[in-house]
Amino acid sequence: MHELGVAAEIIRMAQHEAARQKLGRIEGIGLKIGALSGVDPEALRFALEASTLDTPLAGLKVAIDFLPVQAACKACGHRMQVEELVFLCDRCGSCDLQITQGEEMHLSYITVQD
Repeated sequence: MHELGVAAEIIRMAQHEAARQKLGRIEGIGLKIGALSGVDPEALRFALEASTLDTPLAGLKVAIDFLPVQAACKACGHRMQVEELVFLCDRCGSCDLQITQGEEMHLSYITVQD
C-alpha cells in the first residue's frame, strides 16, 4: 500500500510548512487528488489516520477534493471531462487529447489551532 509513503510525505510537508511559517498545532489538511494520480483517496485517508495515531497530529481532519480527468482536444480545441477513461473528443472524435486535470496530487491547505 504505497499510500502509507504518500501519507508520510504529506505529513512531513505540512509540518515543514507549519514550522516555516511559525504556525500553531496543525488541526487539518486539504488535499486535491486527481483520478489518474494512482492514489486511492480512502486508502490515503486511512493511512493518514494510522500515521498520526499517538502523535501531536492525532485527530487530524482530512478534506479530500477528488478531481476528475479533464482534457483539451488538440484537433478542435474543445475542453471536456473524460468519462469512463475514454480518451476521445466528444465533439470531433479525435483521440489527440492533452490531459489538463486529473494527474495531480496537492496539499492545498493546512488549518492550525489559533
